[in-house]
Amino acid sequence: MRPVRILMLMLCGCWMLFAHLAHASDSTDSIASANCPPLPQPIDPAEVDNGMRVAQDRGYLWRIVRDNRVSWLYGTIHLARREWVFPGPQVRGAWREADRLALEIDPLEPGVLAAMGKSAVAAADATPLPAPLAARLRVQAASACIGDKLVSMRPEFQAITLTVLAGRRQGLDPAFGIDIVLSTMAHAAGKPVLSLETSGLQMKALLGSGGPAEVNAFVSQTLDELETNVMHKTLVRLARAWSESRLDDLSNYAEWCECLKTEVDRRAYARLIDARNPGLARGIAAAHANGQSVFAAVGALHMVGPQGLPALLAAMGFTVERISFPVLRPGSL
Repeated sequence: MRPVRILMLMLCGCWMLFAHLAHASDSTDSIASANCPPLPQPIDPAEVDNGMRVAQDRGYLWRIVRDNRVSWLYGTIHLARREWVFPGPQVRGAWREADRLALEIDPLEPGVLAAMGKSAVAAADATPLPAPLAARLRVQAASACIGDKLVSMRPEFQAITLTVLAGRRQGLDPAFGIDIVLSTMAHAAGKPVLSLETSGLQMKALLGSGGPAEVNAFVSQTLDELETNVMHKTLVRLARAWSESRLDDLSNYAEWCECLKTEVDRRAYARLIDARNPGLARGIAAAHANGQSVFAAVGALHMVGPQGLPALLAAMGFTVERISFPVLRPGSL
């Protein structure tokens, strides 16, 4: 089984739990060693002032209109570079115009992180991984400088987490996820935040319900791609497409990601993306119908194709207009 879940995670998942796992330790543990990527540091006020002054629009933004009221749809990324956390002028303007923020799930909502963590813990009677696979996981955990934080987690969750953390060596860190930035801005400004999904729904979509054989196959192939650096290249290309607002590259990723070749992969994609999109669209439409302008920020893969949110909202009677951003010079990823 190819790790289609991982390829989509950076654009559609339970990313704040990974940020918590990656950075929960203090500077005295293995994460601080010279061979490890540096821990993300807090952004100070001076950096905020300069960052906002030079910020560029990134990602994908749509203006959606129904009943003579304007709302906004924004495709985000959940692994990002430090400099990407500052919204550009058009994104910032749309966010300011909106009465409320809608996210897949509000990372600052009390209890969310604990509920996700509980769902990720392995059951006491779960079938253990074969010893060789468990040993390979330990090697990758050491390489990711995460110590023993994952040992109590479900094996497939361990594998997914290690893949997400591989991006940190290129500065792609869940601590800089765009959604958590928007949530922080909204809470600081007193702007209401709506969760379009529950933590249980997201974890169920992410982890699925495979038996031991499927779990072993998933972990094995994930480790194959970690060990051969294949996944790293895909993460970087997805991040670059988001940073440069190249919706065409994102829309065509099935042609280059090598992640949707089997029926199992396609079912996983349908569960993670297509099956969730109608509920997300209904939630956005309901918030808009309540008489408020909504800034709906959702993982960018939810935006593409005939089952993407722009298409679904258009079918629900919204006028949907893509907002073009200035073309950025290709990044250094």
